[in-house]
Amino acid sequence: MPIKLIAGLGNFGTVYDKTRHNAGFWFADLITDTFKSDPKFFAFVARENFGRRRSWIIKPKTYVNDSGRAVATFAAYYKIKPAEILVIHDDLDLEPGVVRLKASGGHGGHNGLFDIISKLGTNKFRRLRIGIGRPAPKFNVAKYVLKKPSKIDQAKIADGMQTAKSHIKDIVNGEFAKVMNQLHKNR
Repeated sequence: MPIKLIAGLGNFGTVYDKTRHNAGFWFADLITDTFKSDPKFFAFVARENFGRRRSWIIKPKTYVNDSGRAVATFAAYYKIKPAEILVIHDDLDLEPGVVRLKASGGHGGHNGLFDIISKLGTNKFRRLRIGIGRPAPKFNVAKYVLKKPSKIDQAKIADGMQTAKSHIKDIVNGEFAKVMNQLHKNR
């Protein structure tokens, strides 16, 4: 099924721009630079062509933990089914630079995903998981995701996002299994 809505997750505001939790925003900015603020959707909104498909891209203007409000409002307005949504988010369970696709699933402790699942009423949406690594034992996870990655980790994350960007047209055009196999055989 083609993707009609891409939602990059992150925290709105310059204080968070370079933090790990904004990996979804980083990727959204990588695939378009045409965002315009749209208050009715609580988001920055863009529209881009990806091969034979045209998709919406949003960056919620809420905090990550309230991402569902923007995603659900936008999807309801444009009658976009959950299976036509791709959520891009940071993932602690993947090493920096590792990028994976997931067809659906739980929230895995990610509060943004938890809120989207809650607001959509389903977990049947696609995900592009951007690895940010896990903090050292006993290090506060909330503090970790709200800090900048090291230069080495940032370079790895940027490389992983470039790889994912090279597949975005196929993802949007519904070639999910093909891209999943390509991304998952790397690393």
